[in-house]
Amino acid sequence: MLVIKKAEYIGSFVEMKQLPPGLLPEVALMGRSNVGKSSLINKTVNRKKLAKSSSTPGKTQTINYYLLNEALYLVDLPGYGYAKVSKTQRRQWQKMIERYIKERQQLKGVILLLDIRHEPGESDILMKDWLNQLGIPLLAIATKADKISRGARSKHTSIIRKKLELPDDPLCFSAETGEGVGDVLTALEEILAL
Repeated sequence: MLVIKKAEYIGSFVEMKQLPPGLLPEVALMGRSNVGKSSLINKTVNRKKLAKSSSTPGKTQTINYYLLNEALYLVDLPGYGYAKVSKTQRRQWQKMIERYIKERQQLKGVILLLDIRHEPGESDILMKDWLNQLGIPLLAIATKADKISRGARSKHTSIIRKKLELPDDPLCFSAETGEGVGDVLTALEEILAL
């Protein structure tokens, strides 16, 4: 399991040409607005406010870079779904995300976050299918696991697995309790080892 000794915010970018140079591996976080990307980053690196989380959906409007152990970037992409923004703005984000996913050579994998309480929506299914078509390794994580009882979890993760046609149930994660942090760190270590 990866041990995070150092985590730092590098910057927020709106264009590909602004992204950090160099060949360090990158893992992108994707998911609907308000699925808990910032909370996952903060809990995983054990820092309360490294990534700014908000109760307002659609707050992340840039590609945000976090450097872990000076060896790996966690990249927080804008959430998709119900962000209250104009269609023009949404199209700009879409283009930016598409270019990043298709063109960024350093991208080694994507962590797709899904709220355990809800069935995956059309946008989640499209995102998963698109990543599969591009051959990008994908790890599905069900966030907000503390919001449902332990007994109900397997039912919820099974629904997500079937709906997204995943080989396995998604990992469960809770930013409240820290459940799943070890799994995320193990996954990041495996990506680093590739």
